Amino acid sequence: MSHSGFRLLLVLASLWLVEGGLPRPKAFLPIQPEMEPLPSKGATGCSFGGRYYALEDSWHPDLGEPFGVMHCVVCYCEPQRNRRGKAVGKVSCKNIKHDCPTPTCAHPVLLPGHCCRTCPKAPPSTSEKKSEFTFDGFEYFQEKDDDLHKTYNDRSYLSSEDVSQDDSRTEFVALLTSPLQSWLPATSGVAKARFTLLRSSLLFSISYERLGRPARVRFTDLDGTVLFEHPVNRMASPQGNMICGMWRNVHKSSLHLLKTAQIQVTLVMAAHSSGEIGGRIIKHRALFAETFSAILTPEDPELQGTGGIAMLTLSDVEDNLHFILMSKGLLERGGRGRTMIPVQLQILHQDQVLREVNSSITAQDQDFGEVLTDLSAREMYLLAHGQLQITLETEGKQSHRISGYITGKKTCDTIQSVLSGGDALSATRTGAVGSAKFTLYDNGTLKYQVQVAGTKSDVIGITLETKPRRKTRRNVLHDMSGDYRNGLASGLWEEMNARDLHMLLQSELFINVATRNYEEGELRGQITSLPYSGLWARYQELPIPLAGQFVIPPIRTASAGHAWISLDEHCHLHYEIVVTGLGKPDDATLNAHLHGFAEIGETDENRQEHKRLLKGFYGSEAQGTVKDLDKELLTHLAKGSAFIQVSTKVNPSGEIRGRVHIPNTCESGRLAVSPEDPEYEYEVLDDGKQRDPEDLKKDPNSCFFEGQTRAHGSRWTPEYDRKCSVCSCQKRTVICDPIICQPLNCTRVVQPEGRCCPVCEERKDLKKVEKPTLTNEGCYFDGDRSWRSAGTRWHPVVPPFGLIKCAICTCKGSTGEVHCEKVQCPRLTCANPVRAAPSDCCKKCPVVEKSPFEMTDMMQSDGPRACKFGRHWYPNNESWHPTVPPFGEMKCITCSCVNGVPQCKRQECTAASCSSNKRENRCCSKCRESSLDDEGDKVRDDVRRPTWSS
Repeated sequence: MSHSGFRLLLVLASLWLVEGGLPRPKAFLPIQPEMEPLPSKGATGCSFGGRYYALEDSWHPDLGEPFGVMHCVVCYCEPQRNRRGKAVGKVSCKNIKHDCPTPTCAHPVLLPGHCCRTCPKAPPSTSEKKSEFTFDGFEYFQEKDDDLHKTYNDRSYLSSEDVSQDDSRTEFVALLTSPLQSWLPATSGVAKARFTLLRSSLLFSISYERLGRPARVRFTDLDGTVLFEHPVNRMASPQGNMICGMWRNVHKSSLHLLKTAQIQVTLVMAAHSSGEIGGRIIKHRALFAETFSAILTPEDPELQGTGGIAMLTLSDVEDNLHFILMSKGLLERGGRGRTMIPVQLQILHQDQVLREVNSSITAQDQDFGEVLTDLSAREMYLLAHGQLQITLETEGKQSHRISGYITGKKTCDTIQSVLSGGDALSATRTGAVGSAKFTLYDNGTLKYQVQVAGTKSDVIGITLETKPRRKTRRNVLHDMSGDYRNGLASGLWEEMNARDLHMLLQSELFINVATRNYEEGELRGQITSLPYSGLWARYQELPIPLAGQFVIPPIRTASAGHAWISLDEHCHLHYEIVVTGLGKPDDATLNAHLHGFAEIGETDENRQEHKRLLKGFYGSEAQGTVKDLDKELLTHLAKGSAFIQVSTKVNPSGEIRGRVHIPNTCESGRLAVSPEDPEYEYEVLDDGKQRDPEDLKKDPNSCFFEGQTRAHGSRWTPEYDRKCSVCSCQKRTVICDPIICQPLNCTRVVQPEGRCCPVCEERKDLKKVEKPTLTNEGCYFDGDRSWRSAGTRWHPVVPPFGLIKCAICTCKGSTGEVHCEKVQCPRLTCANPVRAAPSDCCKKCPVVEKSPFEMTDMMQSDGPRACKFGRHWYPNNESWHPTVPPFGEMKCITCSCVNGVPQCKRQECTAASCSSNKRENRCCSKCRESSLDDEGDKVRDDVRRPTWSS
């Protein structure tokens, strides 16, 4: 192996350690290549392996001899910004072998320069000719519109393909099962966690089976370090057995771990603090097309730690059902390595087999995809109504079986639509508005609520339609007109088939409102899914319509919108606004205000006005929280004289408006409560001083979290969990930890309302006693209302923060007083200290194990020297196959330690070695060419897929 090639190999290994692998000691520095090309002046990008790459470029790394090009690895030059805001490039490499689709032929081949085996080329079949392209096992068909008339207004239509290309939104998934380690509690519970990375926030929807209500959702790296914990809201979720949540402002380091599949998610039960079920989060393109899903649980109760999930979708034209099935635990007890184990998949209805597929899986890769072609009308109906059961069973003496029912995909998103004149088939400008909200049940029933306001003539029709092929040939799926009364159409659609449900979840359906003046439609809106935001008002009430007709004086505009507004128990205002029909992007400079008027009249002139600017729009949506509303606006909200008003460049004084009425008794942004109230929000500063808000913004050590600036050293309860979490600001970094309740040494405990931790019940006879009769009996501590014996030391419980590990209290028996002081953390000599547990107060230096060979080198400088390769030491004259993360073990390369210097070379190929045993010598290209059963080129042998444990 050449000297420069060995250096480059160590660079790649070091890169993995830095970018997403295990933490490395400070002394293990990356070795740079000898020759690095210089980029052109002013250019930004990445330098790797003697070549220069532009931002967002991708390539297969070339490690040089004897390793060669790694075709199963893709490196990216990711754009980032340094502290000065300058764009820089950062190299990230990923093993793509697990993305290979399962070949459908019996004898797939590996083409030179490829990573995945493919079927030999054959004349395309009729069905293949219809397919425009294949996307991770899912075929998409592009409908030809060449022969269609496009005289109608089509600018509002947003296709699912356009949604998939939104760089600010990425989908992830995780299969959660019980770990198989014997020392942890096992369960037959299974869950599917679906994640959406929207800008810098990670939204998640977790549906689970055979499991009680979890207490927390925990995110950790592969070493078990807790990155984030989300308490499960006690409020009912949109659907049963679901958890909805959001990880806001994910740190860049956690984002990198997420994108490189190095984060695990665990559901933590109240009885099992270590977690109940968990799994690794991976990026999966099948999520984009998914419209049906299933959770597969083991039918044998002894099969704990076993389960699966299925992601299904329909072809856009033909009634073909495509699916990807992920499973865990089926082969953990019986299968090993790459041994192919036959499995049988069945689709059943009331125990009657409708479809059957035979395939094979391995213990390393228990996922596979398949297509069920030409579903009948009956199968399409049963699929939509949740009556089809999917089962997966291994064959053999010890067969295992998992099964579950197929339903429409479950998410915490809100299915909604804003109807405007600008989106009508023939655009109108009447200033009217329509607003719709939908709920999809597991049995295929769709509940709809459609509001209409501001129309100048009577509504004569409300219909659910598809995108029209011609203006005069609208395709009506369901007529809601009979359910329309007093401005609202409310009812159920119980006759959907699978195609209708598929189009609904792919944003391909529309609501059309016809009036006497506009018989073809005055208002129209596309039905889309609004991502989860944490605003529970979405699931409890209808949105507030925003229309030009509600502006004073009224405006005949083509735009419209709706909004959800709520006040929480702390008098913080939460809002979410959606608008549509705004016309040209240049005219759509949006601003939203909350207005309050002293009196309601014909015009806004000469009236005392109070208003508050709300956070700006991101596209056509705006959401946020206002924590410091003044008393006047709160009074307007209570009286119903407040308005949400959206203004544009064309109409700066108001384009659309809607009245807001929220009865409340708030005063200046919060309830009239005392500091002793457990719900009172306060900050504890180290110096005990109050800080001016403007000074806080200028402080370089302050933190900005949930829309509010916090002082360095302050502690507070976060908005997402007011009872059982506590956050602190440490030099621009916000650290949020769950409150740990201390065990109580009393016989009777009570759970105070609004507090996380229980306390000892306060006995009446103790209220009269200010301190013990005998001074050596102990101390009474107000924090948890308990007695402590003399000399006892403990961490105090301070409501509402709970257990504080950064303080230690002592009971002085001589006086009966409790003395508390701050814990002094020791000085650390390491550069990257870590916190061993989330609740620990002090950080520690990571433990670095010393190699025995290092001691040998120090004591015997004239003796044989050991070799260090990557993170491991090898004695002199020892040979090994190198392991280079993330590529895995290189079976075709052998390294040896020669007097302290590692030397690597590829296995030599001779005619004799090929003829003796072709399978053992599959590293040689000559042997590979002579056998179709050979494993392929060196990449497939050398690059092992990492085991993704849960």
